[in-house]
Amino acid sequence: MPAPSDAGMGLAALQGRVPLDVAPELSVRCALRQMHRARADCVVVLDTASRRPLGILTLRDVLARVVLADEVLDQVVAGVMTGGVVALPCDADIHQARLRLASHALRHLVLVDGAGRFAGVLARGDLYASRHGRDDDLVERIQAARSPAELAAAAASVREAAAARAEQGEGAEGLGTWIAILNDLIALAAIDLAEADFDLPLVPWCWLAFGSEGRLEQTLATDQDNGLIFAVSGEDEADRLRARFLPFAERVNRLLDACGFPLCKGGVMAGNPKWCLSEGEWRARFAEWMRAAGADDLLNATIFFDFRPLAGDGSLAAALQRWLLGNAADNALFLRFMAINALRGGPPLGRIRDFVVDRGSGLLDLKRDGSRPFVDAARIYALALGLTSTSTATRLRAAGGELRWDERETCALVDAFGFIQQLRLRQQRTTPGTPNQVSPGALSALDRAFLKESFRQARRLQQKLQTRYQL
Repeated sequence: MPAPSDAGMGLAALQGRVPLDVAPELSVRCALRQMHRARADCVVVLDTASRRPLGILTLRDVLARVVLADEVLDQVVAGVMTGGVVALPCDADIHQARLRLASHALRHLVLVDGAGRFAGVLARGDLYASRHGRDDDLVERIQAARSPAELAAAAASVREAAAARAEQGEGAEGLGTWIAILNDLIALAAIDLAEADFDLPLVPWCWLAFGSEGRLEQTLATDQDNGLIFAVSGEDEADRLRARFLPFAERVNRLLDACGFPLCKGGVMAGNPKWCLSEGEWRARFAEWMRAAGADDLLNATIFFDFRPLAGDGSLAAALQRWLLGNAADNALFLRFMAINALRGGPPLGRIRDFVVDRGSGLLDLKRDGSRPFVDAARIYALALGLTSTSTATRLRAAGGELRWDERETCALVDAFGFIQQLRLRQQRTTPGTPNQVSPGALSALDRAFLKESFRQARRLQQKLQTRYQL
């Protein structure tokens, strides 16, 4: 079974040592002494009164800006530090931190508390339990792309590397997060390429990822599910601003299509006016689903509840998520309808035979009948319990903690979901024509046993929902 991932862990828990901070008027020499004693490779320069970070000084900075530049070590650190600190709040998740490091080509990330005060610093090594030799090359190739053709070539290299890692049997949760980071960088590069061609409105906006991309669970075969949220001073501005954003969003969608992410057949893309909305319009759309929609109406809306920010002003997405979780938890009828949908299909297990396959093809659908029961149940628990994580495994772990499930039971659910995802990745590598379908007879005896037990775990999770919502 796959090993657990750290994708949903808070950043504060990852700090390897007590962080060093200095005042801006301290000399470089004194700062180096502190770094040497602590065996650290950086210090954060703070405003003395507010404790807010002003900059960061690394050993590399000292070498390049002091030693090699023939400067004196007695000058103040403020004169040689790197200003414009890239910081994240302590409660951000590891995926956000890894993406921020990669997109800004950083080695250190400063952490701040809710008031913006210094709370710690993470090195790149703290965020990666293991590194693959090609990772940095792939990141650099994506970031070096200056044309759609170069970006498409970089995206093809990512798919190649992901397929190779899937073939080597890497755990689905860790591999899914790795794929998500690189795909996020591709999307960020596409957004940058498109943004250069448009005069966008000077208002806060944010590109949103939905569905498997929002859950950090992209596989080797995935289409686009995205949207855009923007700020307005009055809702009468929404149509005017939307008209400005749509050509840009359509351009990004076309660039992503050229990079191997097909256009969404259902039109769930930022270039569709239905999903390029102001803050108030997004709240109204979610409110409509939660207030007036029945179970059937919610079937096609579920992927929207897995959103996360990808580019732009992430505070817009954070505010929308806070509003959504605050309202969903109090709406028992909405959650009941979501649970009804989650129970419409069940794992394909027979009473006599191990598996119930499609009569025409003789195949099992690993996405519809395997991973979806876990995804749907985890989403409902997240909405009911106010969980901010979007990944299925992290949601299940958090729900297990909140509801006091037996720890072994929670681990079994997460492992079962991970095995099915891993099997999907293997199938997509070997049979791209039917990427989510498998013949039980083509599996080894061990894989069949694991798959059968994974389906049983999916059934147990559905039974939990059935009991909770009395269905």
